[in-house]
Amino acid sequence: MTRLRNYFLTGLVIAGPIGITLYLTWSLIQWIDGWVKPFLPLRYNPDTYLPFPVPGFGLIVAFFALTIVGFLTANIAGRTLVSYGESLLGRMPLVRNLYGGLKQIFETVLAERSNTFKKAALVEYPRKGLWAIVFIATDTKGEVSHKLAPSADTISVFLPTTPNPTSGFLLFVPKEDVIELDMSVEEAAKLVISAGLVNPEYPKKLPVKKPGKKSEQPPPVLEPVE
Repeated sequence: MTRLRNYFLTGLVIAGPIGITLYLTWSLIQWIDGWVKPFLPLRYNPDTYLPFPVPGFGLIVAFFALTIVGFLTANIAGRTLVSYGESLLGRMPLVRNLYGGLKQIFETVLAERSNTFKKAALVEYPRKGLWAIVFIATDTKGEVSHKLAPSADTISVFLPTTPNPTSGFLLFVPKEDVIELDMSVEEAAKLVISAGLVNPEYPKKLPVKKPGKKSEQPPPVLEPVE
């Protein structure tokens, strides 16, 4: 019975993440297809000609549509049109706040120039002697930086909660109180989600050197002993 239990748990560890990943991927594809396919003309929809639905076709169409939108807005005419649309949204009392916040979030997360969450670190939280994993966002800017400048040079960090790392707290911590970690952000996220059960390997293995000609070093010089 002990062996059967161990075999079952081993199979669960292997099949569980695979099954959940496939389920979430399939759900995302179906969700995008459900949004995109109703807008496609019947002549361009493969479901019209085939006796079975084609999963993922809406995802492909959405990918190419977003790419074309990005290409069109990269020129002067496209930027002018986008600026005109943003000016109209800026005149709407409720919509402008929602649009401005969402645009800033997308630009921060998706921009290639952004250094968001590139490093994981440790800070003492919620009191001295207790340590928590945080993700380094950026140097503190704006009014917060101006108000805190006389006392300390701070950085903005995100403190995730366990086991849901998408929620958490924004902290402004002095740089000297932050201990950067060698582990990646993904490894730190796994550590937070698993509540400390999944730890990255440490120390990390050094890359294996390929066999080749050894560099010849001069023999050590022995000094006479008096």
